[in-house]
Amino acid sequence: MSQYDAVLLVSFGGPEQPEDVMPFLENVVRGRNVPRERLLEVADHYHHFDGRSPINDQNRALLRALEAELAAHGPNLPIYWGNRNWHPLLPDTLRKMKEDGVKKAIAFVTSAFSSYSGCRQYRENIAAAQAAVGEGAPQIDKIRVFYDYPEFQEVIRLEAEDAIAELPEPLRAGAHILFTAHSIPLSMAQGCKYVDQLKDASASVAKALGRDNYSLVYQSRSGPPQIPWLEPDVLVAIRDLKAKGTEALVIVPIGFVSDHLEVLYDLDTEAKQLCEELGIAMSRAATAGTHPLFVRMIRDLIVERMDGGGVVPGLCTELCCLPPRRP
Repeated sequence: MSQYDAVLLVSFGGPEQPEDVMPFLENVVRGRNVPRERLLEVADHYHHFDGRSPINDQNRALLRALEAELAAHGPNLPIYWGNRNWHPLLPDTLRKMKEDGVKKAIAFVTSAFSSYSGCRQYRENIAAAQAAVGEGAPQIDKIRVFYDYPEFQEVIRLEAEDAIAELPEPLRAGAHILFTAHSIPLSMAQGCKYVDQLKDASASVAKALGRDNYSLVYQSRSGPPQIPWLEPDVLVAIRDLKAKGTEALVIVPIGFVSDHLEVLYDLDTEAKQLCEELGIAMSRAATAGTHPLFVRMIRDLIVERMDGGGVVPGLCTELCCLPPRRP
């Protein structure tokens, strides 16, 4: 069994008050050619919720749930938390870990699928934080992506079943299942298995639901409009479904692990409003969040990595999740 001193929860981060919004967004797009107008547009999404993203509170809840799971079932490891784009930032967290004597930690990244932004970039963020801390920075091993883990897919199925049950009874059987995930640039998608993994996971969950009327769509695209991103967009897909006679749909945000702002705004606000305008009955499935099965899965992945001596099937390679080609 490989020896680890701690668990590191790694996430995207988000603003917690109105004055945080623009500095946070500037962190997110640093080094990218994102128009100022797009930043202001996204900032409005945050201000729609009083300038506070729910993602940090959701990570706090996940941290508490995982602490309880490890306390009850082991391994007995402290849990630290660091973000890519907002406090607590990874360099500060790794500095604290060093002060506490942590030598080697397992990182759980809140992204189930492989992509540059959801995998390799987090590894780069960790490496940059280690460099900032300098000598004595803890070694960090990232847990593998978990899109195909049975407990993850079971949580998605259970939440989708609950969402189906929220529809009027006569519409449930014919409801279309719309799996959604964050869109990424095509140049990024070509360097990873993101689309294939999403297709596989969506097909597995649809099969478990006993449904063949489903599709995979994308949401939350950003960046310059001339750069092609994964499609179809969820709003375009909803209009197309209406044109085909769809009366009810269930949106399942399979690409997200918590109900953060892009779920609340893009789905619960924009998609819901569009469905109301079109006369489509819509229900949205919850994300994994702190579901007991999801928390148990995280513990299982930690134990898997420890029992495997730090090496298990499905780990990232140097050729996975390549960075997107810059125009």
